Amino acid sequence: MTAIDVSRNRPSELSRAQARTGYLFVLPTAVLYLTFVLAPVVVTCILAFAYFDPMLGSHWVGFDNFARFFSDRRSLQILSNTLRFTFFAVTFNVAIGLVLAIALNRMMPSWLLYFFRLSFFLPVIIAAAFVSIVWSYLYGDDLGVINYYLRLIGLPGVRWLTDADQAMTSIIIMDVWKNTGFFMIIFIAALQGVPKAIIEAAVMDGTPAWRQFVRITLPYISPVVFFCIVYASIGALQVYESIVILTQGGPGDTTRSLSILIVEEGFGSFQIGYAAAISVVMTAIILVITAIQQLLSRRWVQQ
Repeated sequence: MTAIDVSRNRPSELSRAQARTGYLFVLPTAVLYLTFVLAPVVVTCILAFAYFDPMLGSHWVGFDNFARFFSDRRSLQILSNTLRFTFFAVTFNVAIGLVLAIALNRMMPSWLLYFFRLSFFLPVIIAAAFVSIVWSYLYGDDLGVINYYLRLIGLPGVRWLTDADQAMTSIIIMDVWKNTGFFMIIFIAALQGVPKAIIEAAVMDGTPAWRQFVRITLPYISPVVFFCIVYASIGALQVYESIVILTQGGPGDTTRSLSILIVEEGFGSFQIGYAAAISVVMTAIILVITAIQQLLSRRWVQQ
């Protein structure tokens, strides 16, 4: 290789200046990511294998924290609660959001269309804490709005939040009411991207509406459906505010989630190592569920 070839392969001064500028722009984000994301993750993984007490110090315990979690009947019940909430919340949020999107993806007066979209999307932009407080008044046993109207038409009141058989259902209903509008907006955008020429050709051929949806629309929007399922699953597995405000995890432990258990063990009982181990378990569950969804998506998501 000659000196001329070497000089040609060497980056110019302008290229080096542009690279330095790019690194300077990325540097603040990289520092913030290392400080507030990567460093806490590393510390949490280390604490998961240790007993840590702010006053008495810490010592290495190996897998004892994980063994305690998987051998404790209470923690396994809480894990079951979290998975059950995730399954129903994801199913109804995505399904109802898709149904609403299909219903609103049609010709109607623009003011009416915007009204419906705003009505369903408005709960999404309200903080979960405020929504939970409002629904706690709706769900009240004696003075609740829902029970008032039930008794008004001659039906008995329901113990929405104090009955172990009803509490989780009540939280799921509130979660669907709050979040389904988010998925509706995403599905509306996806439906508007389906080629109209194909739909018009199917209509001219006399294809039933349900077959148009199954054979044409659903394959086109399947990547969006997959995204919504993964996004909803990750959020539902970390549910916290709504349960704390509505039931505080009760009655008993029937609605307690893993996030609540982490906070209680870490900041209530000061079992920081055990709380870190639960955090690692929850993160592993999220990764496993996401990986399973990714593998299953290869069979039905159209690329």
